[in-house]
Amino acid sequence: MGTEPPSPDPLLQEGKLLDRVYNTYLQMHTHQTVDFVRRKSAEYGGCSLRRMSAMQALQLLDQLVDESDPDVDFPNSLHAYQTAEGIRRAHPDKDWFHLVGLLHDLGKVLVLFGEPQWAVVGDTFPVGCKVQKSVVFHDSTFHDNPDTRDPRYNTECGMYQPHCGLENVLMSWGHDEYMYRVMKFNNFALPKEAFYMIRFHSFYPWHAHGDYKHLCNEEDLRMLPWQVRSVHQAGGAARREGAAGVLPGPDR
Repeated sequence: MGTEPPSPDPLLQEGKLLDRVYNTYLQMHTHQTVDFVRRKSAEYGGCSLRRMSAMQALQLLDQLVDESDPDVDFPNSLHAYQTAEGIRRAHPDKDWFHLVGLLHDLGKVLVLFGEPQWAVVGDTFPVGCKVQKSVVFHDSTFHDNPDTRDPRYNTECGMYQPHCGLENVLMSWGHDEYMYRVMKFNNFALPKEAFYMIRFHSFYPWHAHGDYKHLCNEEDLRMLPWQVRSVHQAGGAARREGAAGVLPGPDR
């Protein structure tokens, strides 16, 4: 008579998951520098390395589990559909917004093309200025980042002027920035709000904690209350429901 294999210890599984998340951010916060972001921007900014449709990219995400996310242990393709459906249910009259939900994580295909996860996934932050306290693991993961000791980059505004506008700020390199550049390169016929959502949906220190306002201009602040937060809220609601999330939002 066979015996059932022991069930995995949930505390042990949770510990391994949190270790995975922390190590991803440790690598990210060590290597995401001004020089690194500029190199990646030059490497991918021309969008000339390969050609594929959005649906082909979405299918590739069947193979990807985001190592920076403690709440998700399933392929990113499912998260894309969940988010799009959550937005569709909450805002049925905004078809462009449904598309943003489907597209928002497509840039993560960079992992499948050889980039390490720390250079693709996770929360984003501006490089070239002082790291704010709301950046995840800010107090224990930046000690080996050379920019934190560079006087050009370690003051409140660093290499930027106050209220210069986020369009003039270098964000840590990842799927958000890559997909934003793909959209611009291909002249996506979407409203400006869509480009903000794609570029800044992982910029949690800004849209969830209110930091980095000293770099924002009036246009950034106009976008903040609804356009950027909505993708974030829809994705979270969809995860909690396991399918489609419904979120409140102002009519436009």
